[in-house]
Amino acid sequence: MTLAEKQQQLVDDLAIIEDPQERLGAVVDRAKRLAPLPESDRTESHREHGCISQVWVVGALRDGRCQFRCDADGPLVKGLVAFLCEFFSGATPAEIAASNADPLEAVGLMRNLSPTRHNGLAAVRARIRELAAAMDQ
Repeated sequence: MTLAEKQQQLVDDLAIIEDPQERLGAVVDRAKRLAPLPESDRTESHREHGCISQVWVVGALRDGRCQFRCDADGPLVKGLVAFLCEFFSGATPAEIAASNADPLEAVGLMRNLSPTRHNGLAAVRARIRELAAAMDQ
C-alpha cells in the first residue's frame, strides 16, 4: 500500500469520529498502550530538538522498509508522534522521500493545535524523512 493509499484509509477510518477532539482523544488513547522507549534509546542523538516537549524518534531499516519508534514526555505529543511513526513505518526510504503526506492534517488532527505544536510536529516529520534518507544510503 502506498503512503497516499494509507493516508486515505486513515481518513476513511477516522471519519466515523466526527468530533475532532474525540478523534484526537482516540489517537492519544492508542498511544497510551505503547511501550515506552528503553532508556538506551532516549538519547540526545534520538531526540527531536524542534519540539518544546521531549520527543525521541528512532528509525531502523528492516527488509528494505523503514520502522520508526518514538516516545515523548506528554500523552498528547506522544500520541501525535506515534501516529506519524506508525504511518511512515513500513514504507521504503524512497517512498518517504518522495511523499508530501501529512496524515495529521489529512485526518483533521492539526486544526486545534497551537502553532508551537504545529512546528514541533513538522520537525518530527522532517526528522522521519532525514532518518529514511540516511537509511537509503
